Amino acid sequence: MMNNVLLLPVIGYMHSPFIEKFGIPRQPNLVNSISYVVMNPPYDDLSAFIGIEQFSHIWLLWQFHDNKRKNHDKDFQPLIRPPRLGGNQKIGIFASRSMYRPAPVGLSVVQLIEVKRVGKETRVYVKGSDLLNGTPIIDIKPYLVYGDAVAEAKSGYAQEAPLLLAVLWQENAREQQQRLLDTGHLTPAILSEIEQVVALNPKPAYQTDESKIYGLSYAHVNVKFRIFTDHVEMISIELIGAS
Repeated sequence: MMNNVLLLPVIGYMHSPFIEKFGIPRQPNLVNSISYVVMNPPYDDLSAFIGIEQFSHIWLLWQFHDNKRKNHDKDFQPLIRPPRLGGNQKIGIFASRSMYRPAPVGLSVVQLIEVKRVGKETRVYVKGSDLLNGTPIIDIKPYLVYGDAVAEAKSGYAQEAPLLLAVLWQENAREQQQRLLDTGHLTPAILSEIEQVVALNPKPAYQTDESKIYGLSYAHVNVKFRIFTDHVEMISIELIGAS
């Protein structure tokens, strides 16, 4: 009789500015965020990465560790409602990248920046990750253009990249933004990443109330905003924990 359970090691953990699930891009490389994987022993040996600098991109295989559904056999649902279809049309789970899968495993192709030792840690720095802070990493593999990039491939209901909304700042929010920049509590890079995140329209597909105020924490700041048909209105930006 075959064993239906597969045990995999966790080789490291992601350190990401996405400190909550709300706002995480639904695919990689939509936001130019910088993050890094801290490798666990014994996988933190730098010799395990010899030659990886020859590749511009890598695959990260990882675990959906923060799902509400923990028993994936008992809670298995063959149909889901993808956000790209407005949250109304159902498709099969294996025709989606939904987190609620039989095996809670995700994969993301990201740009490799560098692998280096920082103190006692071996870190793999990447750009464009769509992973929650603390995500367990199962494996790292090089991205191969000749095999992984298929020019004539079809992507079904997700053929085109998502539309981006314009990001407009209320005067008060712009003043808060400038104060954080002036004091060094906010960098232009982090500000740009926040705008990229909200421009992707992170709200649930079923939510249509334009008066609703959303809050999103990214890195060390929290932003509040409203989402309209063609733009996002930024209401405030504050350091996390500021009153």
